Amino acid sequence: MPKPGAVNLDLIDSHCHLDDPRLDADRPALMKRAAAAGITGFVLPSVTADSWPRIKMLAERYPQIHAAYGLHPMFLPQHHPDHLNQLADWLARERAVAVGECGLDFYLPGLDPDAQRQYFTAQLNLARELDLPVVVHARRSVDQVIHAIRQFPGLRGEIHSFSGSEQQARQLIGLDFRLGFGGPLTYPRARRLRRLAATLPLEALLIETDAPDQPDADHRGQLNEPAYLPTVLNTLAALRGQSVPDVAAAVNHNARVLYRL
Repeated sequence: MPKPGAVNLDLIDSHCHLDDPRLDADRPALMKRAAAAGITGFVLPSVTADSWPRIKMLAERYPQIHAAYGLHPMFLPQHHPDHLNQLADWLARERAVAVGECGLDFYLPGLDPDAQRQYFTAQLNLARELDLPVVVHARRSVDQVIHAIRQFPGLRGEIHSFSGSEQQARQLIGLDFRLGFGGPLTYPRARRLRRLAATLPLEALLIETDAPDQPDADHRGQLNEPAYLPTVLNTLAALRGQSVPDVAAAVNHNARVLYRL
């Protein structure tokens, strides 16, 4: 459960997957635990076209959930080119705070890089046309993601679970992108990541859980959930030598401005 000192801070989990079937049986209790931990908002990106109706349903059931719709690179085999047309129609019709989760994944084998780029570029274009931010997955692909973003001046968004270099981070910040930090930040061995979180401008940072994945060090091997977000917050505040309330206020403001919550 959350550590003392981080409750009732009106926290926003800027990236979580509460539609994951692994959470089905426990979801009502999970939402209560999140509320008790001070989590009042969740940005919930999608991964496939089939997931869009489920996310819409959850956003209607829980007003604190803010939906994003997109096509995730890790699920490339499930995508069809017509899904991009459907996504354009869906975003024009439904209430969405962002396009995503989209991006590039050059870590997993068997995912055609060219096809990934086509889906990613199309979604960046949609986001610019609709004046929506993008939620970006960038694994072993940060330079390529930066290159793609540069083709769409004026775009804004979040690089989820950022794991790049300081140079890459500052390039992205210069392009009006925010960087999401979650459970990996809490592991003492993540020295480079922790150094980045300690030194980058606070106005460029967001906190997230990626629940039910990427649990923090206190919950290693367990399903992650938004109620654990205060652990990420406390770690970030400690690394920066700032108070928990000050860091909470800053990252919450960042999320609200980016996603227009």
